[in-house]
Amino acid sequence: MRTKTTVVAAMLALSTLVGSAVTTVGATSAVSQQQGTPIRYDAEHRVFRIDAGKVTYAFGVNGDGILQTLYWGSRLATDDPIGPATVHKERSSFDPVGANTPQEYAGWGGPITVMPDLKLHFADGNRDLILRYDSYKIENGSLQVTLRDSKADVTVALRYIVDPATGIIGRSARIENHASQPLTIDRAAAASWNLPPATDYSLRYLTGTWAGEWHVRTRPLTPGATELESRRGSTGDENNPWFAIARGAEWNESHGRVWFGALAWSGSWSIHIDQDILSQVRVTGGFNPFDFAYRLEPGQGLDTPVFYAGYTDEGIGEASRLMHKFELTRILPGSSKLKPRPVLYNSWEATEFKVNEADQERLAEKAAKLGVERFVIDDGWFGARNSDHAGLGDWVVNREKFPNGLKPLIDKVHGLDMSFGIWVEPEMVNPDSDLYRQHPDWVLNFEGRQRSVARNQLVLNLAREDVRAYVFNMLDDLLSKNDIQFLKWDYNRNWSEPGWPQMPPEQQQKVYVAYVQNLYDILRRLRERHPNVEIESCSGGGARVDLGIMGLTDEVWPSDNTDPSDRLSIQDGFSYAYAPAVMMSWVTGSPNWVNGRRSSLDFRFLASMQGGLGIGANILEWTPAEDATARAYIAAYKGIRETVLHGRLYRLLSPQDRAPQSATESVAADGSQAVLFAFLRQGQEALAYPTLYLQGLDDAAQYRYRLIHGKVAAGTPAVASGAYWKHHGIDIELRGDLDAAAVVFERVGAQKKGGR
Repeated sequence: MRTKTTVVAAMLALSTLVGSAVTTVGATSAVSQQQGTPIRYDAEHRVFRIDAGKVTYAFGVNGDGILQTLYWGSRLATDDPIGPATVHKERSSFDPVGANTPQEYAGWGGPITVMPDLKLHFADGNRDLILRYDSYKIENGSLQVTLRDSKADVTVALRYIVDPATGIIGRSARIENHASQPLTIDRAAAASWNLPPATDYSLRYLTGTWAGEWHVRTRPLTPGATELESRRGSTGDENNPWFAIARGAEWNESHGRVWFGALAWSGSWSIHIDQDILSQVRVTGGFNPFDFAYRLEPGQGLDTPVFYAGYTDEGIGEASRLMHKFELTRILPGSSKLKPRPVLYNSWEATEFKVNEADQERLAEKAAKLGVERFVIDDGWFGARNSDHAGLGDWVVNREKFPNGLKPLIDKVHGLDMSFGIWVEPEMVNPDSDLYRQHPDWVLNFEGRQRSVARNQLVLNLAREDVRAYVFNMLDDLLSKNDIQFLKWDYNRNWSEPGWPQMPPEQQQKVYVAYVQNLYDILRRLRERHPNVEIESCSGGGARVDLGIMGLTDEVWPSDNTDPSDRLSIQDGFSYAYAPAVMMSWVTGSPNWVNGRRSSLDFRFLASMQGGLGIGANILEWTPAEDATARAYIAAYKGIRETVLHGRLYRLLSPQDRAPQSATESVAADGSQAVLFAFLRQGQEALAYPTLYLQGLDDAAQYRYRLIHGKVAAGTPAVASGAYWKHHGIDIELRGDLDAAAVVFERVGAQKKGGR
């Protein structure tokens, strides 16, 4: 084990936000501020203040040396007073001094009864931890505030980084043991976010299951606690590590005060939302404390993930747009030079495990004729992989299927002017594989106990250095010997028996952290070695989507459910937390393999064009008419994808709770183009489709509309002002079941957006 543990993806995310290298340590004047940063320290009142975007965040040191949240909301004037922090008075003998203080980072000790950020137990049995202010520094555009328990000789360095454009703040903590004896961390959060006291808050969060991810849930916050979590070893889809809390009864897409955040961690996680009887709301997030016991020897430290959060007074829609902008500019790798997402073809539905060179070449030829830009071979190309029962872990090309290796197919694909991608599931192994027969000790297990299989596979223990080395070397070799541009990285089961019997008993539960750290390390090193290879994170659909994995991959797979009607809800829920630019969406066969629903090719394409467009159907079975339809939609998509993927998203009609209608609008960053998608799942009597009122356009500019598919009401002007489309709106004619339309609005005089 390494002495200093780090969370690689979190640190990568932090490094993208730093500004000037000027350093200020301590306070030599009444107000200290690093040049070019939004962070200030008022030494007179001992208040730290962050002003960024439309947001102000402030906290201070109170008379007891406790770090206390003071303000988080709309941006204040520079000279508006904040603070000082004052010690909360005793309310009763049951609520003594300090018990209800809204702490920035609370240790479990003294009189506190809220969920602590940090809970330890020491070698002598002591579990008391009082964290008081020690020092600060503003360096490289970030703030670090150090807390210390001098008796226990433990320090916690709180890190604050801020995105000046969105006002989103990233917080994390480093816990260090400076004592002469080991200690064990029972709970370690990245941060706590304290909201202003109020009784009219609502919580919005995301839930789901396989093929049914991204359900949007909303409920009032009342005194008590809500735990969003994964105990699955990875992000999971039962909950996603994102939250939004809105104040008031009338908040919606465009109105209302909303606090929101997301945790950058791809292992077991927890977000704890608590409202006390005094109406104080506290959101605490970090490692899941369930079965967590992280031992720190003297001199060792642990870095938590980063917990990002933001605020807006412009509704939940603006909260999503701020998240999207932040992800595109700060989280995604290579965010400064984002490329259009290539139109993709994946051969899984056409061939499943029965892949071979000849069939893949025929599919590639057909895909190229349709206008596809990336061809991906899925499962079945390696080892004895003729079903999901065997071969996983043996990453050697199956010479019966590919007698000359992958090169002839890759050359064929490149010759058709497409990039080449391939499916891998490097964290898993079948018991029926050469790898498992050679290394049965390499999987997560409790010695002498049964090993639970799922999809006929076990989980390799990436926390082991030999396993980490094997996985990295295998992938590095695959990419070095083959001209591959894309990896579809899958992960098709949860953890079970999370043991690490090769370690001393007191160290074994480090597996929850070390596994994810090594996963991040593998991804980071692969990106360094192969900077032109793009990676998709997939986990039986959307079971590993979070800001941690997004910092090291280029796109994610939100669900295995490709039914276009279901996808409207799935993609809508996804959009609350994550940008359309990272969301892949495929056109697959009809009837759909998940639910048997039949749908037109038009409806399938239009639903999929709201994200990164892919095709997963068996295109060799398509008719000439279907080929022509596909070619037309792919060509149309290339003219709008920059707007759809990187523009501002407005949710106009929600498909949640099986609502019959759905509509979204995407507006280009420069306002030159807007794309409107409208869907009718099920017609109701003779009711007309609701008028759609566009948003985000320049009121004074003129916009011309054109149809990709569908009909608009008679008398709709070909050209009108942004104000007209905003206030008068547009009427789309949709009837029956599974009908759809797509309309493009282009600013008159603007240069047309092209395809390839």
